Amino acid sequence: MRILMSVLLLVTLSTIAFAQDEKVKNLKADATKTIKKDEKDTSNKTWRKGVKLALNINQGSLSNWSAGGEKFSLSINSFANLFIFYKKDKNSWDNSLDLNYGIVNTTSLGHRKSSDRIEYISKYGYALNKKLDVGGLMNFRSQFANGYAYLKNAEGEDSSTLTSKPLQPAYLLLSPGINYKPAKPLSIFISPVTARWIFVMDDSLKLLYNVPLNKMSKQEFGAFASVTYNQLFSEKFGIKSKLDLFSNYQNDPQNIDIFWSNTFTAKITRFIDFSLNVDMIYDNDTKNVKAGKGPAPQILQLMGIGFAYTLKN
Repeated sequence: MRILMSVLLLVTLSTIAFAQDEKVKNLKADATKTIKKDEKDTSNKTWRKGVKLALNINQGSLSNWSAGGEKFSLSINSFANLFIFYKKDKNSWDNSLDLNYGIVNTTSLGHRKSSDRIEYISKYGYALNKKLDVGGLMNFRSQFANGYAYLKNAEGEDSSTLTSKPLQPAYLLLSPGINYKPAKPLSIFISPVTARWIFVMDDSLKLLYNVPLNKMSKQEFGAFASVTYNQLFSEKFGIKSKLDLFSNYQNDPQNIDIFWSNTFTAKITRFIDFSLNVDMIYDNDTKNVKAGKGPAPQILQLMGIGFAYTLKN
C-alpha cells in the first residue's frame, strides 16, 4: 500500500511539474511574439491626407425621333477633393480643397458651363475639452472660367450676359471663433467678429456684386456661422453637408447671406459611384441676372454616375 501511494504521489508531482513547464514555455512564446499592426489603423498618425477624384459623363442622341428632343447632347462633370488633416495633443489643423468643373454641349444650345467651383477651407483649433475648440477659420471661394446668364431678348432670341470671370468674383473670409462638436459627424463653428472681402477687377461685373467702381474689392464685417455634417452610414453610402451663414453688421444685418452645399454619394462598385450635388446661394448684395428682379436664391443641382477613385493614408 505504501509503495502504491508513493507511485501515485510521484506521478502527480511529475504531471504538475510538466504542466508548469509548458505554461512557462507558452508565456515566454507570447512575450516574444510580434504583433502586426492593422494597416487601416491611423489613430496614432499626426498627419492624415488623401484625394478623391470623380468623373461623370452622359451622352444622348436622337435621329428621326417623333417625340422631339436634342439631336445630340454630351455632358461632362469632374470633381476633385484634396485634404490634409493635422492633429497632435490639443492642436488640430484641417485643410480641404474642392475643385468642380462641368460642361454641357447640345445641338441647339451649343457649349455651356454647367458647374464651376473652387473652394479652399483651412481651420485651426485648440481643444478646450473633447467637444469644444477655440481657433480660427479661413475660407476662399471662386470659379475657373467665364460664366453667362442665358435669357430671351425682346425678339424671343437667345442672348447671353457675362456674369463672372476666372477668380471674379472671389470671396475671402477670415474668422476667429469657437468650434463645437456635439457628435462625431457634426461640427458647429461660430464667430461674432468676421471679415469678408469680395474681389472683382472687371468694371463690367462690379455692379453685379455691389463692388464700388473705383475699388478692386469690397470689405464687409459681421458675424459668421458654419455647420458641417459629414456622415458615412456604411462603406457604400454617405452624406456631406455644409451650411455657411454671414450677417453684415454694416449693411442690413437682418439679411443673412447663405451658402449651402450638399453631396450625397453611393458606391455601386469599387470604381463606380452615384452622386447627387445640391448647392444653394443667397446673397442680398448680388444682383439678379434677370433685369428688374430683386435678389433671389441661386440653386445648382447635379446628378450622375461615373468613375470615382479615393486615395488616402
